[in-house]
Amino acid sequence: MSDFLENIFAQLERSADRVVLREVRGDQFVSVTGRELLDQVQQFRGFLRDSGLQSGDRCGLLTANSIAWAIFDLALMAEGLIVVPLYSRQAPVEICAMLRDCQARLLLVGDQASGEAIAQAWTGDSASLPKCVVGSDILSAGPTNVSTPAAPNARSSGHIITIVYTSGTSGEPKGVCLSVENVSHMLSCTTERLNQLMGGATEPDRVFHYLPFNFAGSWILLLSCLTRESTLTLSTDLNRLVDEIALAAPNYFLNVPTLLERVRRGVYENLAKRPAAIRAVFERAVAAWERQYMGHGKFSDRVWVSIGQALIFGKIKERFGPHLRALICGSAPLAPETQRFFLMLGIPVLQVYGLTETTGICTMDDPGAPGEPGYVGPAISGIEMRAAKNEEIVVRGPNVFPGYWNRPQETERVLIDGWFHTGDQGEVNQRGNWRIIGRIKNLIILNSGHNVPPEPIEDKIAQHLPGVQQVVLVGNGRGYLCVLLTGPIDAALVQPALDAVNADLPHYRQIRRFTLLPDAFSVDGGLLTALGKLRRTPINTRFATEIDAMYAAKNT
Repeated sequence: MSDFLENIFAQLERSADRVVLREVRGDQFVSVTGRELLDQVQQFRGFLRDSGLQSGDRCGLLTANSIAWAIFDLALMAEGLIVVPLYSRQAPVEICAMLRDCQARLLLVGDQASGEAIAQAWTGDSASLPKCVVGSDILSAGPTNVSTPAAPNARSSGHIITIVYTSGTSGEPKGVCLSVENVSHMLSCTTERLNQLMGGATEPDRVFHYLPFNFAGSWILLLSCLTRESTLTLSTDLNRLVDEIALAAPNYFLNVPTLLERVRRGVYENLAKRPAAIRAVFERAVAAWERQYMGHGKFSDRVWVSIGQALIFGKIKERFGPHLRALICGSAPLAPETQRFFLMLGIPVLQVYGLTETTGICTMDDPGAPGEPGYVGPAISGIEMRAAKNEEIVVRGPNVFPGYWNRPQETERVLIDGWFHTGDQGEVNQRGNWRIIGRIKNLIILNSGHNVPPEPIEDKIAQHLPGVQQVVLVGNGRGYLCVLLTGPIDAALVQPALDAVNADLPHYRQIRRFTLLPDAFSVDGGLLTALGKLRRTPINTRFATEIDAMYAAKNT
């Protein structure tokens, strides 16, 4: 298998006069062609060589998604350095811990303020603080070494190219080492799937992107686009996401479930404000589509679906632009109702499942076959997946990481006889599609001995409570389950929703009590990861008083 970075450089040479990357700036684009990108990569490589860094040195990359981010990343990898991508919204003290853990020698930042914040948060020996450089200053200074060769430095397939720190949903973040072999194999898999999606397209892929590049799946999307005939448009303002998507008019883009579920919820909230006649048409069209989807449709359903498409469904789809072929969704399973909602609009949602330790991806929906709502697709080419003890998903193949940075015991715990133990519970159906049940470490163990995976129940509650922002099941070591809820919810609607969920559950999985919290959880508040996942341990600690109160109540 050829080196992925050599492939990217060759593709950029072939795309010398074509726009390959662009940023949305208001209603305009700032763009670079393949040649312009390569020239700036070479320029930055000259600076790196003059800095005295050695192959294998770790370099932190702390800046928002941008053309510059791609330049720094490609230049660092081409020089044989190890990139440590960092999240620009993360607390400086947490970033310092990562930089100290990997013993970074250089820190590239997007602005001077970011570097100063890291310096102020640094504790201990100041000599170990990595040299901080504002990357854009280097690019604006002009070439420093015109003799820099065009090709990436030679390295072995086992060479570590990046250390990606996990999000730390329940514990201390760990540095996941990824190799040339890991990424080269993954890009061959993404290319295969994207070729299927784009079919016989003669124009370059139009791709939009808003998720931070410090996450493995997001970074793989960047590299996939640079490997292919693509024009990748980068979001620069999440508050203008709807406008940016319309401007980019993509063929596809990567999402997290939070955004797609927010779109669905927004549609229903907007329709609730429309005249009764419009609401009635929508409701009848949705019911007709659902019957058709389940194979129970009748002739009149075709009529109602056609009316719905003409008056409502099509107008919603138009917001994504005229070129959309599919949405890609990862980081967590998408609610089946949300996936069906987008199918109803005529927008397939291709689900992806994976972890940082599997180079971001284990399964991908096949664009040529309809995705099964509630499932995340089949295993990608060249890897093995099976359900082991306690239904834990284990994975083996060239996408599996070689180990955690400086954590041999942690590595030995999860890599056993060549199999990576994901910590996720799952099952596979006869079609080869996987369903993710939940995280083993999130299991709630009642004092009766019953084990309860919280995620499926939380998803059902969310479906019955429009407006809910977060749902957190609690009860570890207790006699029954309770739930914390955030969002603008009418308290009078909660118990009927819980009754509806409880009706389908065995007694030990039924929810007895609930508490409404005044404020939604946030990344900045430390209760969500950057991708919107619950940080359960901090949540249980922060709201220990409220949780205890539910179990202290009488008549339980």
